[in-house]
Amino acid sequence: MSAATRGHPRVALVTCQELPDLDPDDQLLLAPLAARGITVDAVAWDDGTVDWGGYDLVVLRSTWDYVPRRDEFLAWAHTVPALANPAAIVQWNTDKRYLAELAAAGVPVVPTRYVEPTDPPWTPPGGGEVVIKPAIGAGSLSTGRYDLSDPEHRAMAFRHAARFRATGRVTMIQPYLTGVDAYGETALLYLGGRYSHAIRKGPMLAGPDEPTDGLYRAEEITARQPSAAELAVAEKVLETIANRTHLLYARVDLLPGQDGSPVLVEVELTEPSLFLGYAPGAAATFADAIAARLSVRRT
Repeated sequence: MSAATRGHPRVALVTCQELPDLDPDDQLLLAPLAARGITVDAVAWDDGTVDWGGYDLVVLRSTWDYVPRRDEFLAWAHTVPALANPAAIVQWNTDKRYLAELAAAGVPVVPTRYVEPTDPPWTPPGGGEVVIKPAIGAGSLSTGRYDLSDPEHRAMAFRHAARFRATGRVTMIQPYLTGVDAYGETALLYLGGRYSHAIRKGPMLAGPDEPTDGLYRAEEITARQPSAAELAVAEKVLETIANRTHLLYARVDLLPGQDGSPVLVEVELTEPSLFLGYAPGAAATFADAIAARLSVRRT
């Protein structure tokens, strides 16, 4: 017998130990879910006392501490029977090498070079600006911007990539797209399989990687109306993803490319901030999507 057949349906909003009461943006969901007769618990993914089978739906939210324990996180995800988004999607999406698959399928993607730990050490060229980041990462941590015409930056970029290589991490090297300086980044939010709203992130990378306290870098966020071109790229991204119908939520992050047209920098299907507070009714829309998913599971 499911929890729903014993009374109110139960939903777990999954967080991490550092945010036991959820991220403030996710807290906006609590009242709309309660108004729909849904019982909600905020639960850390690595809390070994939790009976995950007692929930009708388990929704990944602020699990931003998983990066150094990804294998453990994925092993846990594969044991949760009612996980949204599904564990197979989470496994695919938590390694950014998925961008190569999307690029091969015709999605416009930021040009990316991947350096495996077994590859020869990366030698920075003598010019251009690049972004170096890990293939497995969250919150823009361990990410830096380097001007390779500067010998000091070139040396720092080499050490950044070498640090990933020494610790068995895959390095991503991308050109720095200067259009972001004025335009920013556009994040398009999809809830229950439909476009909901979008936000603008201000430029974040001012220079080389520096240690950051906390789970993510601070962001400058404002509401944004996406362009027709941005909406078209986002739809192309989601059409390309297998099992799209199983996505309860998705966030598509776009930058202006070298010619100004939007290119994909990331599609977040695991634990993205959904910026519910930046669009009237977005929390209610997400609550409706959760209620609809519960209805399907109960039939």
